[in-house]
Amino acid sequence: MKRFLVIGIGNFGFAMAQSLVHRGNEVIAIDLDGDVVDRLASSVSYAAVGDGTDFETLQRLGAKDVDAAIISTGDDLAASILATMALRDLKIKDIYVKVISNEHARVMGRMGVTDVVFPERDSAQALANRISGVALMNFVKLGSEFSVQEMGVPSAWIGKSLRELQLRQNHDVTIVALHNMLTGVISATPDPDHPLSDSDTLMVAGMDSALERVAKLK
Repeated sequence: MKRFLVIGIGNFGFAMAQSLVHRGNEVIAIDLDGDVVDRLASSVSYAAVGDGTDFETLQRLGAKDVDAAIISTGDDLAASILATMALRDLKIKDIYVKVISNEHARVMGRMGVTDVVFPERDSAQALANRISGVALMNFVKLGSEFSVQEMGVPSAWIGKSLRELQLRQNHDVTIVALHNMLTGVISATPDPDHPLSDSDTLMVAGMDSALERVAKLK
């Protein structure tokens, strides 16, 4: 079990906190809005009303003991910067920041955060790839005829689970990971009963010929 800190409980932060808890992790969440804190409180290990950019507040919450922190302070660039500085002072090694623009991402990248998440852009790109018929996005060759490739979820698969689809039997491919583009959460061992959505992308392994056939599915 790992411990995570979520700073900012907007739509992304709320979904991220719940997803991490669902996967068996402990989550500390903090936000200035008491209403959203109250809504999330029953779902996480601890939720507090407070300033996520303040070193002493984070220290009181036990932030120094978390494995990683996720900053989701909306379009407030200053808050992202101050929260990152406070987390650095607490010696938090892994810091992930939700960004809302290329400029935001560039600033956070220069501050040396572990990674930035651009959910609106990433989900839009995934949807554009799917509706324009370009299913495959990234791939890694593991042999002369075998690859692992990322693809959007075909329309016919949306709402169905991996167990229902039986991809190994029907298409001779295996799903090795599931990436939710809205929350940024990657599941290395996807729940076989999880219904797929159009914001998901799939890491699919198989022979190149099988992957090519799957990529053409609508």
